[in-house]
Amino acid sequence: MMLGTVTESEGDTNLTSRRTAWQAASIDTPTARLLARDEQVFLRQSVSTPCLNAVRKAEGVWIEDVAGRRYMDFHGNNVHHIGYGHPRLKKAIADQMDALPFAPRRYTCEPAVQLAEKLAAITPGRLGKLLLTTGGSDAIEVAVKIARAATGRTKTLSFWDAFHGAGTGAAAMSGETLFRSGPAAPLVAGALHVAPFGGYRCPYGTTSPEESGTACARMIDYVLARDPDVACLVAEPTRAVPYVAPPGFWAEVRRICDRRGVLLIFDEIPTGLGKTGRMFSCQHDGVEPDILVLGKGLGGGILPIACAIARPELDVAGDWAFGHYTHEKNPVTTRAALTTIEIIEDEDLVANAERVGARALVRLHGLKERVGAIGDVRGRGCLLGIELVRSREGREPDGDLAEAVLYRALDRGLSFKTTMGNVLTLTPPLTVSEAEMDKAVAIIEDCLIEATAQRPH
Repeated sequence: MMLGTVTESEGDTNLTSRRTAWQAASIDTPTARLLARDEQVFLRQSVSTPCLNAVRKAEGVWIEDVAGRRYMDFHGNNVHHIGYGHPRLKKAIADQMDALPFAPRRYTCEPAVQLAEKLAAITPGRLGKLLLTTGGSDAIEVAVKIARAATGRTKTLSFWDAFHGAGTGAAAMSGETLFRSGPAAPLVAGALHVAPFGGYRCPYGTTSPEESGTACARMIDYVLARDPDVACLVAEPTRAVPYVAPPGFWAEVRRICDRRGVLLIFDEIPTGLGKTGRMFSCQHDGVEPDILVLGKGLGGGILPIACAIARPELDVAGDWAFGHYTHEKNPVTTRAALTTIEIIEDEDLVANAERVGARALVRLHGLKERVGAIGDVRGRGCLLGIELVRSREGREPDGDLAEAVLYRALDRGLSFKTTMGNVLTLTPPLTVSEAEMDKAVAIIEDCLIEATAQRPH
């Protein structure tokens, strides 16, 4: 595959002319030197290296670059749920390092057990037994191993355009070309895909979210009816693109999975722990998965930790090792995760995300009425998307405009990412205030108006 032919992904690519132009105008000499050193020692890959800029400080909703410019971080890789550098979290980590910095494998420790008990208490339904990993990609693969052991089947079903991780197995289940095709392919056999639900841009050709959900559920049932070797359906309950599932969709999918003997695995790595205005995104739909996967924000934006938590009856593979990670029950990372959850609860951050996100959606829909380049506004809580199009009639994706807005916004102190090339995707921390959200929307409005005014007609 030739370089430059892959444009749609879960993040903005890093080899475009607009990025080059922005860096030429915005990067000072010390930063340029650091970026050059970075490029010398890290392998190149799209959406990552070479890097955009260099950061020297992160606090709350803010990141600060080497030149001293501050940006509200409405990206954060979905790890900064409680904001960067939360004082309570930093103290808990420091205290734990003094008390017990590591637990070798074969040993447990109090923070690890407390975290497992807490996750069993807050996750939906009967989810109650888990394995911990150091990253979401690994946790996805652990979940699939559990499903294979429990069902005796081997294949997986997931959505095109989804992202479940960069590991060989997780990338095979993902539906993005950047991660599963090209020179790294082929990956794991038996990773089946269906087109996802959409709404505004439905791959089934429907014209409403409800019709899209119905068509998608029918296709899931169609595939599962014809392939009895599928062990599990792996899916994001709220798509990170983002797309919100229509009412009743996941309940119908739950019924289909039960009827076909297929386990339902919800990937809540980006959406769990309050991102969508509920502690877990699947709670909007009242649907309990068989296995739920968490990561990213679980470490409080400081340490990496993830988990796969399952129904107790799926504890069926005691003779095998599906995880056994060196840092599986690390007392420092588990203390960080436990404290992060406690902060989310004690500071009522889930309710804040719901309230501020609902306010932002109202403002964004108002912006859509004023700016014809906005084709769709969607999301919930602190996961919001603004889809840019060349015309509302044709709905042609306008990736060039999305990039123009992205770099203009950086110049005004707002960082976010684009998904699928043309969707401005806002994922601020759950701590975001109404004033900060209002400022972000105002910046996007100004940048959109300026960028559209300068386009050739």
